[in-house]
Formats: sequence, C-alpha cells, structure tokens
Amino acid sequence: MNSNDPADPAPAPPSLRWSGCTHVGRVRKNNEDAFLALTFDRQSTRYLGKTGEASLDQGDFVFAVSDGMGGANAGEFASRIAVDKITELLPRTFRLSAMGLSGGPHELLEEIFSRTHKAMESMGFHYEECRGMGATLSLCWFAPERMVFAHIGDSRIYYLPRDGGIRQVTKDHTHVEWLLETGRITKTEARFHPKRHVLNKALGARFNHIEPQLGTVKYESGDHILLCTDGVLEASGPAGLEVFLRQPNKREAAMPPAQRIVDDAVRVSGKDNSTAVVVEVL
Repeated sequence: MNSNDPADPAPAPPSLRWSGCTHVGRVRKNNEDAFLALTFDRQSTRYLGKTGEASLDQGDFVFAVSDGMGGANAGEFASRIAVDKITELLPRTFRLSAMGLSGGPHELLEEIFSRTHKAMESMGFHYEECRGMGATLSLCWFAPERMVFAHIGDSRIYYLPRDGGIRQVTKDHTHVEWLLETGRITKTEARFHPKRHVLNKALGARFNHIEPQLGTVKYESGDHILLCTDGVLEASGPAGLEVFLRQPNKREAAMPPAQRIVDDAVRVSGKDNSTAVVVEVL
C-alpha cells in the first residue's frame, strides 16, 4: 500500500517520559524554587507525579520551573504563584483558542505570563511582606510534533537532540548577559562575574515590561528537554549536564534523570536551591 494512501492510519502520537526534582540545598532555609508537571485538554487539568510516562494522545503536557525572589518567604510564595497561575489559566485559554476566540500558543503563553506578572504586582501592592517579590519562569508546552516555550529570567531550557549535543534555547535575562552580548566582558568573566545573578527581567519584582522570550522546538523520538534553575547551573555547565543525561554511571542510571542532576548540584555547590525537570520524547 502506498504510504500516502489516505486509508493509511495516522501515526500514533509520541509518548513522553519525565522526572522532576527540587532541593533546598545545604545553605538556605527555604526552598524558593518550584516545578510543575501537568497534562490538560479543553475539559480539565491533571497534575502529574514527579516521574511518569504517558502518550500525547491523552492531551497536551506542560512542564515548568520557577525561581522566586523576595524578602522573608516572599520568594517561595512568588514561585508558587507562577506555577499556580499556569494551572488556572492554561485550560481556560486553551478552550478560548479552540473556539477561535484567542490567538495561537505563543499568544496564549504571553497572556499567561502577563497575568502572572500582574498577580505578583497586586500582591506586592497590598501586602508589605510581598513588596518587591518576583520570580523567573521557564515553561514548555508539548503538543504532537512540537514544543512551544516561554521564558523570563535566568532559569534555562536546554534541548538535547537524539544524535548528541546540548543547546540552550533560552536567553538569560541578566545584566551580565547584556554585558556579554555587547562585548564588554568575555564568557569566562561572565561565568564568575559578581553580579551574574542580577536580573534585567522577571515576573513581578517591580519590572514594568516583562516581554517573555517565546519559541518553538520541533522534536523527534530520542530527544530530551531539560529545564533547570540557576542553582543547578552554579554546579554544572552544559557539558556536565549532558554527561549526566546521556552517560550516567551505574549508580546514577538507577535514579530519575532530574534527581541525578539535582543531587550533583547539591553535592558540588548547594549554595542555592536547585531544581530540574527532564522530559524525554519516546
């Protein structure tokens, strides 16, 4: 039978295998990081466990990491607001899009980021203990054949194609990244710059214009996507992260991939909260 015959059955949607892990570290008392794993359609939303595997024929999937900032417990609260707003708003905007009343995926994600930003601003205005709180947010939305992402801050999303290599698909919204882009410092100077954690953009945190980075990755079976906060990056660069995902030793191979990465970050550094989410396309 000709492969283009309309009677041929459509190929089955791919499946995803995921793991997520977060750790407070060895220095801080509070964990201001948060991660999210959920599946949704126009009818409902369902939280996923820290590890799992499922087919995309059951609905779309969203994974996200967020790193909060602020005085007292405000940073912890800010990252929780970020992931809670995704859960609240994504199915609603998905339904509107299905009815032709809203834009495409990038427009939907931009709207979610905008509303999350406004919610943090409102909390900071009404409650003194939340004044100036904010959060990074890096989000991946998996649908059949493509992953759409939205990002703000200095958490990161990496794409690891099945044939090898690792590529950072997000841009760090930091003062040091701006210095690097404009040729004022070198990559080595950027890695150890004392102000490398100073953000130029984040949700909340008194930023007026957030303008998240938006993009799309067309994935294939065997690809991996890694989302992580800066506590992971303090301990390991991209090359090290690739080794942990592709070439674990016998002990590491028995652990979920996200746990491998976070455990190593805590062992090597542990100065900050560390969070990772790893998604494999099967």
